[in-house]
Amino acid sequence: MSEPRTPKRNFELGDTFVVLLCLVAAGFCLYLRGWDGVERALCFALGLTIEIAPMMALSLVMAAFVQVLVPQDKVSRWLGPKSGWRGLGLATIAGALVPGGPWTSFPLLYALGAAGADIGALVAFLSSWELLSLSRLIVWEVPFMGGEFGFIRTVASLALPIAAGFLARRLPLAFRLPPPPADRPSS
Repeated sequence: MSEPRTPKRNFELGDTFVVLLCLVAAGFCLYLRGWDGVERALCFALGLTIEIAPMMALSLVMAAFVQVLVPQDKVSRWLGPKSGWRGLGLATIAGALVPGGPWTSFPLLYALGAAGADIGALVAFLSSWELLSLSRLIVWEVPFMGGEFGFIRTVASLALPIAAGFLARRLPLAFRLPPPPADRPSS
């Protein structure tokens, strides 16, 4: 079995935006609430970090196991650029079956991208997780809105993840975007 790829992580434009956003928010907080407001915000951030860190760590461990357990050649064949409609369909089914929130889906999405899934399959997976989640249907929609609503909303949404994945595969061609580097998953 081949070793999993470890994508290189560089400081990027998105990271710069987050740092700038934090600095602007801190500046507004300082201006409107003073140092006491900044201190309260930082204490809240620390508490939230302590609460979320275990979930995030477990999610990253799960993604690492997925990347090691699922052979890259199979991911490339099933969900890669040459997987066609079958790959979009498989990604849609997988996204609908993944339970849990973003702590589960995003690390798994990242692991699939690092293992060779293309942008279309990743978009179909994430769109399906957002639109067709079986666990959300069972736990939230049916109890609150009823079975008829859940059925109609699900059937009305079935084609959307596949359409989104198909469009995602075409957009780089339409805008003549270069393919992502080999050492990074498509995003």
